[in-house]
Amino acid sequence: MFTGIIEELGRVASIEKHASGARLEIECRTVLGDSKLGSSIAVNGVCLTAVGLRSNGFSADLAPETLERSSLGDLAAGMPVNLERPMALGARLSGHIVQGHVDGTGTLESLRELGNGNWELLVRVPQDMEQLLVYKGSICIDGISLTIASVEGNLVRVAIIPHTYSATNLSALQPGARINLEADVLAKHVKKLMESMSLR
Repeated sequence: MFTGIIEELGRVASIEKHASGARLEIECRTVLGDSKLGSSIAVNGVCLTAVGLRSNGFSADLAPETLERSSLGDLAAGMPVNLERPMALGARLSGHIVQGHVDGTGTLESLRELGNGNWELLVRVPQDMEQLLVYKGSICIDGISLTIASVEGNLVRVAIIPHTYSATNLSALQPGARINLEADVLAKHVKKLMESMSLR
């Protein structure tokens, strides 16, 4: 379980694709602090297992499902990635509950500067996620816990403060980029409950 508060901006050292999946190598330092072989580390919001640890990074295997469901297959050497270790029991929950189980990818429509280091992010989300998103609700975008400023059909708008812009990969994104999305797990449970009740 994660919180969507990015701990470190890492870099892709390499991504090696093969017939069934891929091997991702990440350069980083902070998230290695108490990590060990088999530890979970969220990369752009996707929970991955560290299968190799080095003094300056880690490696993780990407299953075909991960490549299909997320944007990790779009990564290339040198690209920045958002990194977060799992939440420690008893720690403060600064963002919101994030599982690292990406629901799908959205498309970055625009990233507009508002002044004083503030930005406005507009994302086109998949149709099957629309019912899970509400005004002032939480959404995880590329692993970042953000608050929804508006929802108009399948367009979601969020505000980005200066710290978030400088501490994450957002400044490297261009319109048209695929980005990982995870809806609030509470919204998913409520939707499932309501659907089961309507079938009775």
